[in-house]
Amino acid sequence: MLKQQLQIKLSQKLSPQQIKLMKLIQLSTLDLEQKIETEMGENPALESGVEPTRSENHDTELEENNKIETNEIDIDQYLSDDEIPSYRLYSNNYSSDNEERNIPLSGGISFHQTLLQQMGSLILNEDEMLIAEFIIGSIDDSGYIRRSDDELIDDLAFTQNIFTDKNKLDKIIRSVQTLDPPGVGARSLQECLQIQLEKKKKDRPEVIHAIKIIKDEFEHFSHKHYNKLQDRIGISKEELKKVLDLISRLNPKPGGALSSIVQNTQIVPDFILTIEEGKIEVQLNRRNTPQLKVSNEYKEMLKGYQEGDKKSKNQQDAVQFIKQKLDAAKWFIDAIHQRHQTLTLTINSIISHQKDYFLTGDERKLKPMILKDIADKVNMDISTISRVANSKYIDTPYGIKLLKTFFSEGLKNEEGEDVSSIEIKNFLSQLIAEENKKKPITDEVLSKLMKEKGYIIARRTIAKYREQLDIPVARLRKEL
Repeated sequence: MLKQQLQIKLSQKLSPQQIKLMKLIQLSTLDLEQKIETEMGENPALESGVEPTRSENHDTELEENNKIETNEIDIDQYLSDDEIPSYRLYSNNYSSDNEERNIPLSGGISFHQTLLQQMGSLILNEDEMLIAEFIIGSIDDSGYIRRSDDELIDDLAFTQNIFTDKNKLDKIIRSVQTLDPPGVGARSLQECLQIQLEKKKKDRPEVIHAIKIIKDEFEHFSHKHYNKLQDRIGISKEELKKVLDLISRLNPKPGGALSSIVQNTQIVPDFILTIEEGKIEVQLNRRNTPQLKVSNEYKEMLKGYQEGDKKSKNQQDAVQFIKQKLDAAKWFIDAIHQRHQTLTLTINSIISHQKDYFLTGDERKLKPMILKDIADKVNMDISTISRVANSKYIDTPYGIKLLKTFFSEGLKNEEGEDVSSIEIKNFLSQLIAEENKKKPITDEVLSKLMKEKGYIIARRTIAKYREQLDIPVARLRKEL
């Protein structure tokens, strides 16, 4: 049986413009420059420069001079601009001044190219060389083969139409493992260390003991069961120290030094903070960001079409096209201004909250601060503050800092004062760094030591902070 119902529903939807604005806020200074260049390339109604202030007489004169005769424009050709043949865009009047003067950059050889160049030294037939090339392509940037033998065999069959078995595959992998750097092509850390040790001369007892430990007693080695290692290998404590020292000098990531991934370590700060006579000043780093304006030519073009006598289909399409470009240009300029305003309000609120730190640079003066604290101050959503904090850097007299690092939870000390978790983590790291490595401090003892210093922290909280600092448990920090 059919029934009619009246239902009232309240929902909130983001417009495309709001979504684009959120993406603009999240962009760093360098990414914003690239975004502006892309937008200017896609929208001819968007130009760089300052809007000139003109008098009324000058405006009238300009309008008379720039009035477009729409009858002289071939609208069909204009609207089909994407279909212009390439030969119509070429010019034969070249001169020496038009030559490109680019500075050459050295490309270098990638990690995988280095391995491929060494393939000629492998004693393999033509089919095995193809498999070896595929295996080299499967090695990750750390130098490991992370895929199982079955996965490699299946991929060789489906993508290369090469059929092989596990014995043949294992033989070729072992051939690849003879390439430099030592340890490349390993399928586990144990195999990687074993390959490197076996390439060393066996003229020293510690090399022989190290190979035996990695090959047969790797579990005890990884868990630092030193007493068991001494008993099972039959060596003294001093001999075990030499063995561990030898193993510690091996490279656990043989592909790291020759990785094909070139990371850009240069950071362009989004804010620049200076201190003059005890007063904090902060400004946005506009760097190469140009000032934007709406093209006057497109305004005049739109006016010319609207004042034309004929209203053909092509003219209507042209008017609609120009309006879209003008509206998009105006919105983009407004969005850039709104981005600057949002960033300015957020950074000023953060500096106000952490004023003691920015004046001194002492991390002990960092106050507990969460995203909601700043969101309430600037009357914005928490997600907006998160976008600003996660991707923006500030240049301070104490170095370039990520805004996210100034946000932390808070705990109370014995005096009832709020203490930032950053300060607690720093003190915890200091305690662990100064401990006796032969008898590392357990989490329970660390909790008692922190309590003696005025920080009331439970053992499980110590464990949580230790994991965040990437510090292993006491047993794994033990040294001979």
